[in-house]
Amino acid sequence: MHELETTRLTLRPWAEADAPALYRWASDPEVGPRAGWEPHASVEESAKIIREVLAVPKSYAIVVRGREPEDEPIGAIGLKFGAASELARGTREAELGYWLARPFWGRGYMPEAGRALLAHAFLDLRLKVVWAGHYEGNLQSRRVMEKLGLTETRTRNADGRIEHVLCITRAQWGNTQAAAEKNALP
Repeated sequence: MHELETTRLTLRPWAEADAPALYRWASDPEVGPRAGWEPHASVEESAKIIREVLAVPKSYAIVVRGREPEDEPIGAIGLKFGAASELARGTREAELGYWLARPFWGRGYMPEAGRALLAHAFLDLRLKVVWAGHYEGNLQSRRVMEKLGLTETRTRNADGRIEHVLCITRAQWGNTQAAAEKNALP
């Protein structure tokens, strides 16, 4: 799997050596529950999560270039396909998921990573639709989705919690790219 790069970030495959960094950030009780998972309890658990969940195609560690310690992941972003997704319905659809360590919230990293992954999804993978969901009350995640151009399609009951389901089609994404380029002109 290749890396994706943005102005400030590298999105790269996860490695088992990332377990201490993953534990450092994923043990925060403010991070996991917002995304639907329990905080990690040990480095060993984080290593297992890397092996069983994160070390799959189109799942990336988010790394801030030029930050020390070098190459340390501060979050994750990825696309889920087929049976791994509760939202994607067909072979040309995927579900976007992400989380970011709390010290890095509010710096624009997640929209930046999301734009790179959507470009990859629509241009390279030729997907037709990308879905995403956020739980009721997670306004930060919703704001990221809105910045990426996703719009709400429905709500659903997800394990007793209300989840807002958003999506963006390739055509909608293309329109947002054209608008962004037009606004960038001098």
